[in-house]
Amino acid sequence: MPDAIPAATLILMRDRPDAAPEILMVERAAALAFAGGALVFPGGRIDPADHARADGHGLPVDDAAARIAAIRETIEEVGIAVGLDAAPGAVSDRAALAGSFRAATLDLAALIPFARWRPDHAVPRIFDTRFYLARLPADAPAPKPDGGETVRAFWTTAQAVLDAADAGRAMLIYPTRRTLERLARFADFADAAADAARHPVRTITPFVDHRADGDWLCIPEDCGYPVTAERLAAATRG
Repeated sequence: MPDAIPAATLILMRDRPDAAPEILMVERAAALAFAGGALVFPGGRIDPADHARADGHGLPVDDAAARIAAIRETIEEVGIAVGLDAAPGAVSDRAALAGSFRAATLDLAALIPFARWRPDHAVPRIFDTRFYLARLPADAPAPKPDGGETVRAFWTTAQAVLDAADAGRAMLIYPTRRTLERLARFADFADAAADAARHPVRTITPFVDHRADGDWLCIPEDCGYPVTAERLAAATRG
């Protein structure tokens, strides 16, 4: 398999009474080489500085570094933090929040492992991405996109994003679509966390299945995803 860039992404959820939970989505700048213009979850590559803080958390180093990266990238992209000493999103100034991140004792248990995706198709950049779940309170502050990589950030439901993509109003890459289909089934964060516990994370590498009715891009059927195949011609692979 080609080399992949280690990365991490954070699925932030907030519960609502008598309604589906909301998820924080960001829109990537159209000019970006990877997934330009797509709606994704906040996140990015794992830096050496993330690995430097990864010891002493009682977790495998690669897992700890990925959780740290997910927290850092979410601060950088949307100005919201989890896993710090302060209450989630309590610091409204991005620079102050970044300072808090550098000084804080991180609570990596605030992030729940949810998935890991590692495509192997021929593109300039392939990411080996760990997905984590985290909860924010219903009154969490509004996200503030950085205006560089992230041009828009908003709270919405998983189903609303899927509906927008089906109507041609949003672009989703394959792993994001499959993840949103899984998230759309959950009544609240506790439901999502329970589902994560039922499906231990293993690396998902989509594969092409040549069927009588054409080529389909598929994933294993036992990883917790309600949809495991999409016509290759319709799939956006990033």
